[in-house]
Amino acid sequence: MFVGGHVALNLVNTVAWRLDPARREERLPDDDALRRWAEAAGFTVVADGGVTEVRELREVAHRVLEPLATGAEPGDVEPLRRLIVGALARAEVASVVPLEWRIPVHGTRDLRDALALETWRLLQFEDLTRLCRCADDGCGRLFLDRSRNGSRRWCSSADCGNRERARRHYQRARR
Repeated sequence: MFVGGHVALNLVNTVAWRLDPARREERLPDDDALRRWAEAAGFTVVADGGVTEVRELREVAHRVLEPLATGAEPGDVEPLRRLIVGALARAEVASVVPLEWRIPVHGTRDLRDALALETWRLLQFEDLTRLCRCADDGCGRLFLDRSRNGSRRWCSSADCGNRERARRHYQRARR
């Protein structure tokens, strides 16, 4: 389920087959799906009708992150900046070391703000030269390549990687 290597990327990846309109699938169709995803991602939240706001953050983040993953210039960062600034305005600083911004998550707006802060952390602290898009033509998932030599091509070796290996095997067998 989580292949991005960072919670902000896992959020962006909640649209399956983003690059293939025929297979594109929304993985956060409703509040219950959002609650299940959030719990699996380590957040405790009561979904309270805010799935639309979380999906808005997801799409705004995707418009900035996807070009970075493909070596292009990022899209308009202003909508993402506004969401991050709004989240920081509602955040608090932990009272223990390490001192870091945090948002206690109770409802969906808190979840959106916490995810906006995670997106900021990704952009601020991660090595964005390791940000990649899956090599499968239709997949579109983003991930941080944490392999030693930076050679990871697939969001998941067991999913997209296996499909590509099977395709190549089939083509070789046909010859």
